Amino acid sequence: MRLQSKILLSIGFIAFFGGAAYSATITGTVKGTDGAPFQGAFVEAQNTKTKITVSVLSDSQGRYRIEKLPGGEFRMQIRAIGFKADPRTGVNLTADQNASFDFALQKGMVRWSDATVYQAKQLWPESKVKDKVLGEGCAVCHSFQSRMASVERDADGWKDRVAYMREKMYYMLVNRVNDEEGEEIAAYLTSLFGPDSVLPKSPADMPGYQNTVRPIGSDALNIVYVEYDMPGPSRMPFSAAPDKDGNMWIPNFGAANKITRLNPVTAEMTDFTVPNIGTASIHSAVPAKDGSVWLAEQGSNKLGRWDPETHLITEYPDANTPGLLGEAAGSKHTIRIDQDGIVWTTGSPLTRFDPKTGKFTRFEQVHNSYDVKPDGKGKVWFTNFYAHKIGFVDSETLKVTQWDAPTPKSGPRRLAIAPDGMIWFGEYRAGKIVRFDPKTEAFREYQLPGPDPTPYALGFDADGYLWYNSNDTDILGRMDTKTGKVIEYPFPHAEVYMREFFLDSQGRMWFGSNPNNKVGYFYLSGKGGGTTSADR
Repeated sequence: MRLQSKILLSIGFIAFFGGAAYSATITGTVKGTDGAPFQGAFVEAQNTKTKITVSVLSDSQGRYRIEKLPGGEFRMQIRAIGFKADPRTGVNLTADQNASFDFALQKGMVRWSDATVYQAKQLWPESKVKDKVLGEGCAVCHSFQSRMASVERDADGWKDRVAYMREKMYYMLVNRVNDEEGEEIAAYLTSLFGPDSVLPKSPADMPGYQNTVRPIGSDALNIVYVEYDMPGPSRMPFSAAPDKDGNMWIPNFGAANKITRLNPVTAEMTDFTVPNIGTASIHSAVPAKDGSVWLAEQGSNKLGRWDPETHLITEYPDANTPGLLGEAAGSKHTIRIDQDGIVWTTGSPLTRFDPKTGKFTRFEQVHNSYDVKPDGKGKVWFTNFYAHKIGFVDSETLKVTQWDAPTPKSGPRRLAIAPDGMIWFGEYRAGKIVRFDPKTEAFREYQLPGPDPTPYALGFDADGYLWYNSNDTDILGRMDTKTGKVIEYPFPHAEVYMREFFLDSQGRMWFGSNPNNKVGYFYLSGKGGGTTSADR
């Protein structure tokens, strides 16, 4: 086995957002090109030593406030689609200093890398492979913004990239993109992002663009994001899960073949490499009570266990189904550990692994399971994305019980268990969040607001609100499950692509944004109302 490689983002740096109390504050205003206050611009302050970035939004008066910063040097910049502003560098603060900086926006270009998947669906020319590029063909790990729209390639260049992805992600794409479709996808990408693009330089130059722009509501301006850059490029961090010591554990998807431990106080990251040869595609990593970390390798159909004493990872391969290829033959997706230390993993199929015996129990009737959550009371709940079902396994009898999702072909993805025992899950393809009562077996659907909502990650915060992210519209949503009201919050980057939410002991909701190569958490600086969703 390979020894872990350590990447230290900061050595000996005094605690950042940790146990110490900080009182440095940066305030100021953002004004538009007309000199009027500008609402909804992200103002970012990045510590130049740790690379931790804090992002807040300007309010209706153009004011912003970044609080609880430690002393240090910061770089400040503005993110507002279609605008630009000169950054502020060399901003030095003492631990209790207040500073103020104003920003004046200039007109900038709206780039295709700023667009959402929803906007691309509306604005790109039609093609029989358009849905493959934007949907469950090419876009299973990332979408077009960071890796397609951000670079120009000729026909040979796009053919090379498509071939590379089909090789590295063979287990996933072998059943989704055949040779003919690969050629058509390369040709379509050349037409979009080649030297003779059929698209204008900016999506804002297209007649229908303004109809696709969604304004930021005044009740969504109080969100704060704190983000950490990954220690290497293209790590594809899918999530960040807390352990008992306050560290966060990050699965690096794709070919990185690593899990990463983050110390949120110092921003130190340490990598641990799996022994697997080839693309492991680590989809999920979750700490156990004994200090170990269990991980799921989607690409190699293995479980892994990181040992807290040796810091080595032991792999446990599962059997593949004969006659099938890729993930259909066998895969490991999302991992959770129940109250008895049994390891449950979704994928093809749902499996139960007993660390004491080293044996898998396979539930073939749940072949394409997606999410899994033990309820702590003897039931292990799961979603089945392609069969459009939810259900549970009785951990004693191993009996499987399933129900059809209320909307046909809705693609149940993530689920969350409320303190009152209600099961909540997102219908990804239907744009709904659903409550299921295990006692009455009754479903209640809530239609999410806006065009093309695609609820993915799902989790309850410390106040009992249910959060989700919408991949195709690059927003986060907070639902009041008592009233059905939803507030939609913007994200500082295009291509949000969050996979799971984890709540830590400090009430912070952690996420990974794999195309942006960042992990972080968010919280609200205040509370407000929301728009009511139509429920059925």
